[in-house]
Amino acid sequence: MKLVDSNVLIYAARPGADDLRRSIPWREVAVSIVTRIEVLGYHRLSDPEREALEALFSALEVVPVSDDVAERAIELRRRRRMSLGDSIIAATALVEGIPLVTHNVSDFTGIADLQVEDPLPKP
Repeated sequence: MKLVDSNVLIYAARPGADDLRRSIPWREVAVSIVTRIEVLGYHRLSDPEREALEALFSALEVVPVSDDVAERAIELRRRRRMSLGDSIIAATALVEGIPLVTHNVSDFTGIADLQVEDPLPKP
């Protein structure tokens, strides 16, 4: 199982992202509830993108914010500057013991025990 970050889903929903969509093992993917909120709330989504993403979320495991995730997110925010969303997403991956798939690798650098994977090619 892998936890996929919001930016990866947004990139995957774009036309021409066939290679990215094929590279993600969708049957082995979970997302944080924060990712669902961030992605479906993204103001630049077209109606077809939104519909495709809503269908995708209905097929994925959406991990809620448990007490353990909340406590780990609090700890992360105390130790470093990170957004609330990123701290919850990182904490979810840590608590679940699964890698985080994101293109925003620098947002998660230096978090002990967090395995981060970037599915997109480097520029």
